[in-house]
Formats: sequence, C-alpha cells, structure tokens
Amino acid sequence: MDAEASRRLATAVGVSHTHKGLIMISGLRKAYAALGRDPIEAIADISLEIHEGEFVAIVGPSGCGKSTLLKILAGLLRKTAGEVLLRGEPVEGPRRDIGLVFQSAVLLPWRTTLKNIMLPVEVLRLDPRQYVDRVRDLLRMVGLSDFETRYPRELSGGMQQRVAIARALVHDPSVLLMDEPFGALDAMTREHMNLELQRIWTESRKTVLFVTHSIPEAVFLADRVVVLSERPGRVLELVEVDLPRPRDLEMMATEGFGRYTQRIRARFSAKRGFD
Repeated sequence: MDAEASRRLATAVGVSHTHKGLIMISGLRKAYAALGRDPIEAIADISLEIHEGEFVAIVGPSGCGKSTLLKILAGLLRKTAGEVLLRGEPVEGPRRDIGLVFQSAVLLPWRTTLKNIMLPVEVLRLDPRQYVDRVRDLLRMVGLSDFETRYPRELSGGMQQRVAIARALVHDPSVLLMDEPFGALDAMTREHMNLELQRIWTESRKTVLFVTHSIPEAVFLADRVVVLSERPGRVLELVEVDLPRPRDLEMMATEGFGRYTQRIRARFSAKRGFD
C-alpha cells in the first residue's frame, strides 16, 4: 500500500494526522499459530485513534477479534504486526495506567469489598494508607458505601461488577478497558448497570473502551461505536453517536436511537451473534 492509500485508509477509520489521540492504533494485526496449519488471523489492519475522556464501544460478530483487540491494548497479548501507542509510548506489556474489567468480576471470596478494591494497590506495591480514602470515594461513586465490609457471596451480580469497576479505577489509570462486563447479567440488571456505568464515567471522565455483543448497549453508552467485520476483524465503520447526555432508558425507544442501531445492524445478518 502506497503512502497516499495509507493516508486515505487512516482518515477513513478515524486516525487523524493533525493531532494525536490518547491511544493510537496503526495497522494492528494478530494471527494465532495453528499446529500443522496456516496461522489463524484474528484481526487485520486495524487503525484507530481514541481521544482522552472518550467512551468508545466495539461491536462485531462472535469470533471477530473484539477480545483479542482489547487484550493487545491491555498489554496481555503480543501483536503480530502494527503499533499501539498510549500517550505516545508503545504498549508492550501490562501497564499501571490501564484498568481492566472482564465479564466475570473475579473477586476473591475471602476478601471484603474494600479489600478486593485494594488488591491492585497491593500488587503495585503502593502505600495502602494513601488509598483508603480513595477506595471509600470509589465505593460512594459506585453506590456501595454501605457494603465495604461485605464479602462477594453477600453481593448480587451487578454489585460484584460495580466492585470490579471500582477495583479497576483505584490506581487512577488513564484508560479503562471493559470486555463484555455485563454479558452474564440478566436483562433488567444489565439495563441498570448501563445507567450506573454512564454515571460513573461522567464522574470519573476516564477513557473507556467497551466490548459488547449488544448493539443497543453500544449505542446507549458510547460517543463512537467501532463496527468490526467477521474474522479477521477489520474496521467496517466508525459510527459517531450524536445523542444527548445523560441518556435514559426511554431514549432507547426513540426514532433517533433506532436509526443508529439499524445502521449498525444492517452490516450483519441476524444469525451472526448479536443481541
């Protein structure tokens, strides 16, 4: 690909040459080795620019590489080719300025809510005395001030995920990566958690990359939705969501909201793994 073609591709997928974003992804590719077979390409030629304080959702068919992309951004998985920069520095391994939330809260059952949130402080060998007040501020922000001494078994699924979000924020990362964090919750709890996450994001103003199978969830939460193709995942479209904030559940029934979901869903047949 010549320089002009590369420039046009970068412009099309949202990489600006006039200013730099918080996260710059360029020509990213990941292929997995397969015993006795050709490598399996998970993602191909992904280029994106993510701005500070932005909420970006990533959607695509099952197996298109959404989680692979997030793991590379987290420094948990080595890329095959391309570049990932955070504040201009290559992401080559786990970093203190990145927080992670997975589909399962993965709380330690023998630790209280407060102690579970403090875990990254201990892992990073920070002074816990300097973080107790921050943990209590985060408990207030996620609506669990009265539950700091409770154990995971005493919390609902939605409450456990709020603990996981607080834990991911405790060391004040620049970026919060969320891999289908509400996928295991029932529909009503999931809707409530969407409202809660919107509120938490508004208060924290962290940069969020949010992987989901749900197109309505992506449109409800995001400033922009990255639409990936079937494997190998490529950027099909970047959809800017121009809906007012704060958003409420009634907005999901509006014509404007429906236009965004239909635009994204039109890229795929009904059988390809979306909610």
